[in-house]
Amino acid sequence: MQRRTFIAGAAASVALPMAYGQSLPTQPVRIIVGFAPGGGTDLLARVIGQKLGEMWKTQVIVENKAGASGTIAADYVAKQPGDGTVLHMAHINSHAIVPHLQRLNYDAERDFQPIAMVGVTPNLLICGQMQPAKTVKDLVALCKANPGKISFGSAGSGSAQHLALEMFMLQAGVKAIHVPYKGSGPMLTDLIGGQVQYSFDTMTAATPHVKNGKAIAIAQTRLKRASGHPNVPTMAESGFPGFEATTWYGLVGPGKLPLALARRMNEDVNKALLMPDVIEKLEASGAEEGGGSVEKFAQFMHVEQAKWGKVIKEAGVKADA
Repeated sequence: MQRRTFIAGAAASVALPMAYGQSLPTQPVRIIVGFAPGGGTDLLARVIGQKLGEMWKTQVIVENKAGASGTIAADYVAKQPGDGTVLHMAHINSHAIVPHLQRLNYDAERDFQPIAMVGVTPNLLICGQMQPAKTVKDLVALCKANPGKISFGSAGSGSAQHLALEMFMLQAGVKAIHVPYKGSGPMLTDLIGGQVQYSFDTMTAATPHVKNGKAIAIAQTRLKRASGHPNVPTMAESGFPGFEATTWYGLVGPGKLPLALARRMNEDVNKALLMPDVIEKLEASGAEEGGGSVEKFAQFMHVEQAKWGKVIKEAGVKADA
């Protein structure tokens, strides 16, 4: 099943004339985003959409269908025709995490044709100024000395931030309290105020509070340091080899989208990602490592889905946890 996304796309490109498979849409194109306007997914979709519209000489519209951790939007796109007029800004929640937590009306691999990775954003392990442990080593010791008593806030149960905490607890061999919020905003307010002690939160949301000194960045969750936080060590550097828990975004189409058309769109996404103003906007949001081939993005999503499925199973995470 893991490879059916690609097979479906390839079959579609063979069944249709090559000219159709490679022709870009001339009608307006909609990029469906599964979250509200103003968030990281929405920002990246608008930055890329503007450039694609200029290159394709047609209107590219970002349409928000928020709710259910991005799965409402994903379900909608999965049912659309494969003519390239409806695309989706895929997200780790809808394509790698939620499929392991609940029954969905779509298959995260089979029902989508990957186009291009747009960006990967690390989480930051952060705390308020008043917390005693300000290194990963000290935090592990604190959790071991106080099993089940140290609190970690997240943007919600089953979120990428929650799963980063579960990965941390599994690898460190500790137990902590997970405190889910309805988004990063209220969680960060409580973290700064001391109502919750620690959090793995997105770099995009956490950075302003780190920059103004209200929160402390202890570590970051990619294998290499992000350019926006060159002095913050990675979890791997802090005694957790291989620890990587990111939020990622990528452009996909319905499974019916011909592979040849996906590759043609991939070329233009890669061109957009090399433009200086796009690089500046993405780096400001913490998004890096965008670009690459259709095949590379498909393999990345496959690995992410397997990785988070394993964490969810081992940690016993439930949808209503």
